[in-house]
Amino acid sequence: MPSSNDFLAQALLSDDLHAAAARHLEVTDHELRLTLEDGRTLGVPLHWFPRLAEGTPDERARWELVAQGQAIHWPDLDEDIHLTSLLAGRRSQESAASLARWRTALAHARAARAG
Repeated sequence: MPSSNDFLAQALLSDDLHAAAARHLEVTDHELRLTLEDGRTLGVPLHWFPRLAEGTPDERARWELVAQGQAIHWPDLDEDIHLTSLLAGRRSQESAASLARWRTALAHARAARAG
């Protein structure tokens, strides 16, 4: 049974997660690196997010902060990642079937952009 200290720690962590906001993002071939408004930096392996890992450098470079810095959106890759998930160490939970459908849609979108 959790102690009252466990509940307090969970509440404090929850407040910290929801108070954080992203300021800048860099995506390399191997890492997603975030700078937060409070000065913290966070890096996670790119392979945690298959849509980003499979995107081109140009597709990964087109991102926008949404929800007052609480999430990042990549329009070309139809990907949204929430800051609370990154801070909690959660990787993508997308199913193989969903990724397969996304790959098909991405191929069509790339073909349409290429003309």
